[in-house]
Amino acid sequence: MSLNIPPGVVTGDNLLKLLEHARENGYAIPAVNCTSSSTANACLEAARKNNCPVMIQVSNGGGAFMCGKAIKDPNAAAAGSVALAMHVRCVAKYYGIPVVLHSDHCAKKLLPWFDGMIAADEEYFAKYGEPLFSSHMLDLSEESDEENIAICVEYFKRLTKMNIWLEMEIGITGGEEDGVNNEDVDPEKLYTTPEQVYSVYEALSKIGPMFSIAAAFGNVHGVYKPGNVKLSPEKLGNHQAYTKEKINSPLEKPIFLVMHGGSGSTDDEIALAVKNGVIKMNIDTDTQWAYWDGLRAFEKEKHDYLQGQIGNPEGSDKPNKKFYDPRKWSRCAEESLVARVGVSCEKLGAVGTYAARTDAVSAKNGTLKKQTSPYLLVAAGVAIGSIVTLRLRK
Repeated sequence: MSLNIPPGVVTGDNLLKLLEHARENGYAIPAVNCTSSSTANACLEAARKNNCPVMIQVSNGGGAFMCGKAIKDPNAAAAGSVALAMHVRCVAKYYGIPVVLHSDHCAKKLLPWFDGMIAADEEYFAKYGEPLFSSHMLDLSEESDEENIAICVEYFKRLTKMNIWLEMEIGITGGEEDGVNNEDVDPEKLYTTPEQVYSVYEALSKIGPMFSIAAAFGNVHGVYKPGNVKLSPEKLGNHQAYTKEKINSPLEKPIFLVMHGGSGSTDDEIALAVKNGVIKMNIDTDTQWAYWDGLRAFEKEKHDYLQGQIGNPEGSDKPNKKFYDPRKWSRCAEESLVARVGVSCEKLGAVGTYAARTDAVSAKNGTLKKQTSPYLLVAAGVAIGSIVTLRLRK
């Protein structure tokens, strides 16, 4: 089960090798939505503790938050996403594990954000020979299958020039996330057919091998009571079998599949999805709760020390700085998040798949020749991104 790739952010051939290793050895990598350096660091820490790879992903809303909620510039989400990626780039090597930098759901209306990140990738690639991000996701499932696949094809052609992985969605994940609301969608659309999956494979495989498919099998974003949602991970096995027959593949699982709406899923549902070729599972709602829960528990325990700068149960003149210092309570939130990501690592069978390296700091991968301003990376591509978006919408 040895995985011979360097620690730090992985791209290109090393990313393909990593995901092939996951598929061949029956495990999936936890992909956690991060909105700050604090949440990203906690995910990296969890991966190191569990000796496994991890995916740090940013959504449009997460990128905008990272840039600052006061900023109303239309490029704020791209700037914040790049800023988070640059942070992870700088620190990932110190954790000694492989890290995948990924952007999450991008609906058609959010393509300017997508274009801004790709422009940053192109700028980074020109200087360092690899992209800033490892992979990006297009979620055009609200569009017709024909338009969805056609737009993915055009972007994939652009991404393959930089060896960037593309994740796409066909079929719809229910619930609501990042401004895309599918709470009232036709239940039949929550289940992708084998023919739909193969149509994606047929179109994208002509361009390159670095793509994955989020095929809906009843998934819903958010947390729900058991029994309220019917997950059918066995359908993923049908997709694999259908494509295997179509292309006469020697592989039992020729498609890289991903699972969305993982929060709240049962252990058996997750295990069956992984068995059927899921190599990545998104986690957001559960990790959001875990981060808050760490803070909640700290406030409950230290409540009487957090009512003023001076004065607590130990005396009216006692200072409380060591309790309200953001480094104290945010660390409690991080520790809770670390533990929750560890649970997902275990459920996905990822624990122990990569021994965290102690020599990672000196490893070549992840070491930048020089720093590049995130603002400059995004600003350089704003015009290009806008033009590309307009052309695709014609």
